[in-house]
Amino acid sequence: MSIELTRNFSIIAHIDHGKTTLSDRLLEKTNTISEREKQDQLLDAMDLEREKGITIKSHPVTIFYKAGDGKTYKLNLLDTPGHVDFSYEVSRSLAACEGALLIVDAAQGVEAQTLANMHLAMDLNLAIIPVINKIDLPSANLPKVYRQLEDIVCIPHEEAIHASAKMGIGIDDILEAVVQRIPPPETEQDGLLRALVFDSVYDAYRGVVSYVRVISGSVHRGMKVKLFATDEVYEVKEVGIFTPKMTRTDSLEAGDVGYIIANMKSAADVKIGDTYTDYMRPCPSPLPGFKEIRPMVFSGIYPVDSSDFEALKAAMAKLQINDAAFSFQAESSVALGFGFRCGFLGLLHMEIIQERLRREFNMDIISTYPSVIYEVTKTNGEEINVDNPSLLPEPQEIQEIREPIVKVFIMLPGEYIGDIMQLVLEKRGSVDNTETIDDMRVMLTCTVPLAEILVDFNDKLKSMTRGYGSMDYEYAGYQAAKLIKMDMLIAGEPVDAFSMIVHQDKAASRGRELAERLKNVIPRQLFTVAIQACIGGKIIARESISPMRKDVTAKCYGGDVTRKRKLLEKQKEGKKRMKAIGKINIPQEAFIKVLKTGD
Repeated sequence: MSIELTRNFSIIAHIDHGKTTLSDRLLEKTNTISEREKQDQLLDAMDLEREKGITIKSHPVTIFYKAGDGKTYKLNLLDTPGHVDFSYEVSRSLAACEGALLIVDAAQGVEAQTLANMHLAMDLNLAIIPVINKIDLPSANLPKVYRQLEDIVCIPHEEAIHASAKMGIGIDDILEAVVQRIPPPETEQDGLLRALVFDSVYDAYRGVVSYVRVISGSVHRGMKVKLFATDEVYEVKEVGIFTPKMTRTDSLEAGDVGYIIANMKSAADVKIGDTYTDYMRPCPSPLPGFKEIRPMVFSGIYPVDSSDFEALKAAMAKLQINDAAFSFQAESSVALGFGFRCGFLGLLHMEIIQERLRREFNMDIISTYPSVIYEVTKTNGEEINVDNPSLLPEPQEIQEIREPIVKVFIMLPGEYIGDIMQLVLEKRGSVDNTETIDDMRVMLTCTVPLAEILVDFNDKLKSMTRGYGSMDYEYAGYQAAKLIKMDMLIAGEPVDAFSMIVHQDKAASRGRELAERLKNVIPRQLFTVAIQACIGGKIIARESISPMRKDVTAKCYGGDVTRKRKLLEKQKEGKKRMKAIGKINIPQEAFIKVLKTGD
């Protein structure tokens, strides 16, 4: 098919504005899927995506559409995630497109992530087609959405297409707009093969499957291809398109989106953002890839059974090829044994990876409390990065600790502004700017330490605003803060798995909370067990687990009271001796309960 009849486009929106439902309708309208294959969330292949109602991976699919001008067009669609943690997936999908459908919910209006995704598309100079979805809802407020499109997104409201993906309204208009408004792909005139790898998955039977967008030239079975990053040469075993299942074709031409299966056996063979070229006639330079992604959140992941270490390592390598934003390296802990220090884009990303390890690879794992990377200047002038509390130098060796901060954009109804400002201040943040969007909503621009928004910030925002608040954040550098390392001592012994870096002002309350939680999960011993939170040598919080008591006087029937006292004194001595030499074995379940993402 001629490149003039090809269109590549993505669907971008805030989470839950109807991207996946619209994808389903487009597939049905063009008869890409048969009546028998129809199901909701068709492009969401993972059980996790269906259960949570969110898209985690972007999914390509090729649609053939006969337009109003009588010509048949090949439309390559990429459905993208909407959650802030997966914006890297969105940026990679957009790099393979010439245009994007920007979905706006007719009831909710423009949200924080709508803006973030639109800026990603504008940076790549994509043609943007606004679609106002869910117009059939009783709460749809079209005049408000028109104003927001013009004032916030700077798109004339006349350009917007009215649609309801659920009811199938406006689907023909969207397909016609894709054909009319999105330009065909551009190609190089030299005819050399250039194919951008925008995603990849690992198949147990066929090895590595690379998802590619062919920029120029063509690729077919039996061809020898080379990757720029590794300089390795492979023979192409199969090429094809997604319909939405993988469908083998004779070749992939310039402008096509499809897959390449070469004889790659290892998960590390292909790098996302790399370029395929012909081994015999290589192109002079690789295509510009994607910006290097930096993990924002770190957590330790350990196998419950230490003999599963190698299996966990293999599982993580396979996940990494599927998710380039996930990184890991081996580490060991006195309490938990051998495991991995893993980097994630955010808390939802961390939760998804852990769940995939459990489901897809049957791994039994424990994860430690999430943390971030701190920059530390030592008194001798040395600069180090610390992502694990156990690596933090002694207080007397530290000159300054800097923590990562993020710029947070919060959109919310005006009536909740006081509560949210209070929440930001509680999280050690500052409100830099307040902007009125329309008569209902405001946008707050805040600066908050990343460590403070990790665990429950988004949950609290949603509950305080009754679900109407939305947030997006971007990395904003480092700033100095009064941070200290807090250790947990159990019977006088420090347990490294419970160590954390906290702000000086919050150390006491955090210590009390953790000590209380540990008291509830550590089994009782025959002697008193002290659980202490300490900073340096200073104890800031303590809980005691009372001992189990054996009734040693049970065998005394009557007689002199001194007989009972003698037995009790003997027991007291025994407990004293046991306390001096007794060791606490903390059961694995205690770690799992306490460390479970810090709830």
